[in-house]
Amino acid sequence: MCGIIGILGNEPVADSLLSGLSRLEYRGYDSAGVATVVNGSIDRRRAEGKLAQLSSLLAAKPITGTVGIGHTRWATHGPPSETNAHPHGNERVAVVHNGIIENFHALRRSLEAEGRVFETETDTEVIVHLLSERLEQGESPQDAVFKTLSKLEGAFALAMIFGGHHDLMIGARRGSPLAVGHGDGEMYLGSDALALAPLTDQVSYLEDGDWVELGRDTLAMYDSAGKTVQRPVKQSSLSGALIGKAGHRHYMQKEIHEQPSVLNETLHAYLHPGLEAIAMPDLPFEAAGLSRLTIAACGTAYFAGLVSRYWFEQVARLPVEIDVASEFRYREALLPQDGASLFISQSGETIDTLAALRYARGEDQPILSVVNVPESAVARESDQILYTLAGPEIGVASTKAFTAQLMVLACLALHCARRRGTIDAAREAALVKALLDLPGRIAELLSQEAVFEKVAQRLVRARDVLFLGRGSSFPVAMEGALKLKEISYIHAEGYAAGEMKHGPIALIDEAVPVVVCAPSGPLFEKTLSNVQEVIARGAKVVFVSDAKGVAAAGDQVADAIVMPEVDPFVAPLLYALPMQLLAYHTAVLKGTDVDQPRNLAKSVTVE
Repeated sequence: MCGIIGILGNEPVADSLLSGLSRLEYRGYDSAGVATVVNGSIDRRRAEGKLAQLSSLLAAKPITGTVGIGHTRWATHGPPSETNAHPHGNERVAVVHNGIIENFHALRRSLEAEGRVFETETDTEVIVHLLSERLEQGESPQDAVFKTLSKLEGAFALAMIFGGHHDLMIGARRGSPLAVGHGDGEMYLGSDALALAPLTDQVSYLEDGDWVELGRDTLAMYDSAGKTVQRPVKQSSLSGALIGKAGHRHYMQKEIHEQPSVLNETLHAYLHPGLEAIAMPDLPFEAAGLSRLTIAACGTAYFAGLVSRYWFEQVARLPVEIDVASEFRYREALLPQDGASLFISQSGETIDTLAALRYARGEDQPILSVVNVPESAVARESDQILYTLAGPEIGVASTKAFTAQLMVLACLALHCARRRGTIDAAREAALVKALLDLPGRIAELLSQEAVFEKVAQRLVRARDVLFLGRGSSFPVAMEGALKLKEISYIHAEGYAAGEMKHGPIALIDEAVPVVVCAPSGPLFEKTLSNVQEVIARGAKVVFVSDAKGVAAAGDQVADAIVMPEVDPFVAPLLYALPMQLLAYHTAVLKGTDVDQPRNLAKSVTVE
């Protein structure tokens, strides 16, 4: 959500700022801008819409300067517009900001009472006025920043430059991530390491409450009390090459096709060498003694958690409670002393998931997290991390990160099952073998992409689509509905198939396609009965099953997608793929912005 790039360089930085912003487009945005220090003054260019608008503006009105900041804004306070676009500033200072200043109303009223005139509807502009007030009194930029930060409540990552200071850039973070890049006679700021990848592979991560003063060859970092601190410089494995499309039309399509290799690599990170058995790192709890595992996550990660609940309870006989993270702490959940908490996040910076983690920490729970980004806030604040080796995911709609989360959770469930004595070594080996076979089955499915293009022609005409599933296929159905609505803008809902008779069946008619996720297994016959119920009401059914399941459904269904046959334990990982492909090809047919759907952001760092 929003993106920051800052460059303190030796050459004009406008083009590099624009390039950095292009690497942050995946985070979601609706306006963009840059600011530099030119001849002692702040110069800004801002535009509503995509980066193409900003690029055209910079071509018509070039901007110079060797120190600058850039921003892609996802609107919170005030609608998307050039006026509300970042950077905000005046002749003394320019600021870009990710997050929300929660006390900005009170700060704005106080500043306006002093005669300060506001030009925007944003919360960020109060920072500009607070800094300007100090600078006008003759304070240094460093002192002005330190005193201003103490007045701010909420979450933020900030990058600031100052008129008359061609060799200074200041960054700060509280709640939202911010990284420092170390160059040769240059320094950088970025909202994540991916923004800095082509510029440097030497990165430091600010911890919560830190702020940093950068020169071209100098760095001074402070904590919230103003005490000097040091944060380690780490080598980033990211590169500019990782964010190419590799010949695919969209990042989302590329990331769908990366799943066989991603899942293979992730699985092997948790396998015992030479054995068909799981080898977890040391966990912050003993699985055998757990009374309950509490899971919290948001969006697609929440659906991964829902799938894992079936695995933990059915295979490991471990009771699970799961919440959407945005609600978890508000109901003041009672967490057992002999329980543990599990958090799932692709970015590791999702503010609601982080807040849920901190609530569980306050309840003395051991904390285990599944994340894709090392050095993220969730990673740093957990007792142990299980990494998903998905690599950078640029498309806003999660694909490979979701299945990588499922792979890690499947391994964790098997580990818990063995520790709790609910499966023996032979059963573990059989399920591990099913996981090992999965990348090949997915590659087989991806070779039939034309099938999904054909079915998408039915969905693209729909105004509403229902997705149905039972058991662990129920969360997969909900994930399918989420994928379709977030990138095609078609209203879609996922339901437990058995719940259709309790209300949703009233929606069924010939204009409402129904996508059914129905792998062979113990619940197949019940799912097929629900399919017959919706067909009797005129529904056009897209039936997703293996060859035996499709044969059992017969010619009653409008479209059948034949899946490779797999063990029911691994079916959710495989059946996630048709949900992704149907959404992708429907969105392509509709002509929507597949990688950057409207109103959405990749990393949600505000409540």
